[in-house]
Amino acid sequence: MIRVFLIFILIFLIKNAFANKYITIASTTSTHDTGLLEYINKEFEKKYKIKVRALSLGTGQAIKVAMDGNVEILLVHHKKSEVEFMNKGYGTLRYDLMYNDFVLIGPKKDNKTCSSIENKMIEIKKSKLSFVSRGDESGTHKKEKELWELSNIKIPFKENWYLSVGQGMGSTLLIANQKNAYTLSDRSTWIAFNKKENLQIVCENLPPLFNQYGIILVSNKINNNLNIEEAKKYIDWITSEEAKKLINNYQVNGKQLFFFNHY
Repeated sequence: MIRVFLIFILIFLIKNAFANKYITIASTTSTHDTGLLEYINKEFEKKYKIKVRALSLGTGQAIKVAMDGNVEILLVHHKKSEVEFMNKGYGTLRYDLMYNDFVLIGPKKDNKTCSSIENKMIEIKKSKLSFVSRGDESGTHKKEKELWELSNIKIPFKENWYLSVGQGMGSTLLIANQKNAYTLSDRSTWIAFNKKENLQIVCENLPPLFNQYGIILVSNKINNNLNIEEAKKYIDWITSEEAKKLINNYQVNGKQLFFFNHY
């Protein structure tokens, strides 16, 4: 009798384990902090009965986690790193999913017109104006380094006015607000961020500030236990017309944060 009961319990547990299928996404902090990922994942889970776990990381950390075979999907925003990931055989599919842009944030007392991002970066360097860097190899940090390079400036790691904090975007903005400093942010996090009474956008709508997000299906050659079948369903769904409407209609403070790519 006890044996029959134990077998029943075992069957129940096995069935329950299979019923609770899940996939894991390593994604940027911006998709998490703005609430977008939670919003769209609920719709996917409702439709497919597949649980989605999300890791909120900087792009560099997210890619490392994927290279170690710990996630099925990458959702990040540094195309050069994504292409390299694909070329090395870590991914099997990649799509440009959505985009927005970066904005250079600075003190409210800065009322100068920003004619170019290069000129503003040069001004910050020459005048030794306080600048807070994420310093975490995220997509935003990688973009910041590109902007210094574009301005022909060696990254001022050892300068007193340059603070590398190794934090996510929200924490970085909080520090910049406290210090009346400059920083680079993705626009979506800036819109959703509430404690910015000392800050404003000082440079925006310039070509170097374009911000592309890509989605990648990780190869199961790294880890054959990855749930690739269910992950492929997610990739197919998130690049569909249904997900396009969800992404384009998602707003914070009455503003659209992300723009779905056209296929």
